[in-house]
Amino acid sequence: MNSGRAPRRRSGRRLRAILPVTVVAAALTLSACSGGGKSGGGGNSNFVTNTGGIATVAKADRRAVKDIAGETLEGEKLDVADLRGKIVVLNVWGSWCGPCRAEAPYLAKVAKETEAKGVAFVGINTRDPNKGPALAFEKDYGVGYPSLYDPVGKLIVNGFPKGSLNPQAIPSTIVLDRDGKIAARSLMALDAEKLRKMIDPLIAEK
Repeated sequence: MNSGRAPRRRSGRRLRAILPVTVVAAALTLSACSGGGKSGGGGNSNFVTNTGGIATVAKADRRAVKDIAGETLEGEKLDVADLRGKIVVLNVWGSWCGPCRAEAPYLAKVAKETEAKGVAFVGINTRDPNKGPALAFEKDYGVGYPSLYDPVGKLIVNGFPKGSLNPQAIPSTIVLDRDGKIAARSLMALDAEKLRKMIDPLIAEK
């Protein structure tokens, strides 16, 4: 009898150890590499989604992101909170994702065009089990801005308040205003025109 119980206890410990990672991975798998978008953010987010699939939040209703910090693909420390005062474009991507490859040149282009206007781009690289392919992706597409390395999606799941415009697909792009609050979101691959539609109104805000 005793010899039959020990393996079950060990199995239970293994299950508890892998469960958090499994939950995070599942949260990202449902709409990974989606070519379309959906407007849901959960809860009362007070956002409006236009026909282009870009959801926006009125200034009075915006909510601040939680801690989004860690190590970049290049091994540097980065904390999005340190960018307060700038408009921050957060792009969730993976090197394995076709739509991410399609939008990457536009992101790189607009990042350069808007840097002098107080806009900072930060990628969140996810579901790449090692950094090699992601670093090659950055080189191939001329991505000059840093990306936090988030292979199991902890930053994606924990970095955005419940009911806010959070990432629900890969790719997702979320734009923060100068106060670090979520102002706009897209759940699809973007071109330069759509990206500027998310950023330009915030540049003009007083």
